[in-house]
Amino acid sequence: MKRKLLSAVLSGALALTCLASCGQTSDPGQTTSGTGEEAKNELVFVNYRDIRDLNPHLYAGEMYAQSILYDTLVSITDDGYKGCLAESWTISEDGCIYTFNIRDNVYFSDGTLCDANAILANFNAIIENKERHTWLEMMNLLVGVSAPDSDTFVIELSEPYYPMLTELGCIRPFAMISPNCMINGSTKDGVEGYIGTGPYVLTDFVTDEYAVFERNENYWGEAPAIEKITVKVIPDNQTRIMALKKGEIDLIFGKNMLDADAISQYVDSDQFTVSLSEPTSTRHIVLNTTHEILGDKAVRQALQHATNREAISEGIFYGLEQPADTLYATSVPYCDVDLEPYAYDTAVAGQVLDEAGWVMGSDGIREKDGKKLELDLLYNSDSVTEKTISEYLQSEYQKLGISLNIHGEEEQSYRDNMKAGNFDMVFNICWGMPYDPQSSLAAMRAPVYGDYAAQLGLEDKAEIDQAITDILTSTDETERQELYTFVLTRLHEDAVYIPLTYECNKALYTSELQGVHFGSDQYDVPFADMYFE
Repeated sequence: MKRKLLSAVLSGALALTCLASCGQTSDPGQTTSGTGEEAKNELVFVNYRDIRDLNPHLYAGEMYAQSILYDTLVSITDDGYKGCLAESWTISEDGCIYTFNIRDNVYFSDGTLCDANAILANFNAIIENKERHTWLEMMNLLVGVSAPDSDTFVIELSEPYYPMLTELGCIRPFAMISPNCMINGSTKDGVEGYIGTGPYVLTDFVTDEYAVFERNENYWGEAPAIEKITVKVIPDNQTRIMALKKGEIDLIFGKNMLDADAISQYVDSDQFTVSLSEPTSTRHIVLNTTHEILGDKAVRQALQHATNREAISEGIFYGLEQPADTLYATSVPYCDVDLEPYAYDTAVAGQVLDEAGWVMGSDGIREKDGKKLELDLLYNSDSVTEKTISEYLQSEYQKLGISLNIHGEEEQSYRDNMKAGNFDMVFNICWGMPYDPQSSLAAMRAPVYGDYAAQLGLEDKAEIDQAITDILTSTDETERQELYTFVLTRLHEDAVYIPLTYECNKALYTSELQGVHFGSDQYDVPFADMYFE
């Protein structure tokens, strides 16, 4: 059903004025330049699914959309933290109290003033649903929030917490929505509209077909050049490529939106431009150490040596994703640690299994104490890439006497089973910047994803968890690096994760489009910086 969002809750004459001007253009899609030529000002984007629920305090909506509708207190840039809704801030000497000076004259697109009281209303709504956000350690350390006056917002923690500003700058859950959209001051059970302070407003959408965002003419920051963004929903990869070739869309953006085949076809094109980011996250396989067979570290180490990362990189990703030797790329903060990679060597893998008592059986499958070396690998059936890698590993491991059964499940079922620990081996991907390494490591201490369940069989699990906790509250940079080194070394030597390749973000777009780049958050699409020649 088609829905119009311009009739969101109004608040006085200012709201009416704002809504009258938001997103209106004299000629949608084009504007006249000073030379008399018409310059394109509508960008047609594509996504594989609908925008879904854009409540910024929950996790169901598309993050590219949330990032242009809503603002956070601070922004994360390549040069560090920058003021957003907070113009400036101070941190107490003990690192426990953050005081933010809220920017003046910022309004939500329904005309409501975004002052410290509106910020407080948002934080109260987020805290009401605290259990949903405990993957952020900040929520566990939170003492309270307050607004001493309309210009000042204060967060108090029980202990210092070095990733604090990073978590506040992430797209969700600390983005600000108009209090008028809340339901009795709450957002945990839904909202009544998607009204923020960002550079764009959502003006129209048809579920599973398209969404329209138009420039917020009352935006407090620099006005973006693109006046209108139309997002088409095209689930199929090849159909997206054809739409780009036909000129029906201008931009394909995202690490899961383009496969290596598509990228390789357009690397030398004049009509289209290909952009690849630095490594954003690591594609890997998680091994469940509570499993009867995988509880044996020798088996986990043998699997490491039996995995040809170079062949996966070249054969499946055409070298666009580089082989991964460690759980995090060395370019990730604190992760440039001297770890010895598990070299691909089937002879070594076989020797390790032999020494551990896994003897080759007459049927070509190794056995130990009457137990066959049979394992199950779970993958997301929506991912063609994971299925291809699974089939390759199944063939390779078979040569070593390891029977690998592979099966795919649709995304939600796959994630539910991973979180519950219902797997032997399962595909996963690091959270990526800016969540790595602090947030993804912190989440390993609780059943947030599959890491917690997978590590329960480790003898040093409690020691690793304590070191992660100490990392998050450490105020000494040298000590923090030593703790990171300890944790990353333990996880590497325990062979819990089989790194495969380092993912990168990808973009393919018409060469007329300028300003395309990758932000500090891999899920952000920086539309506000884009323009047409």
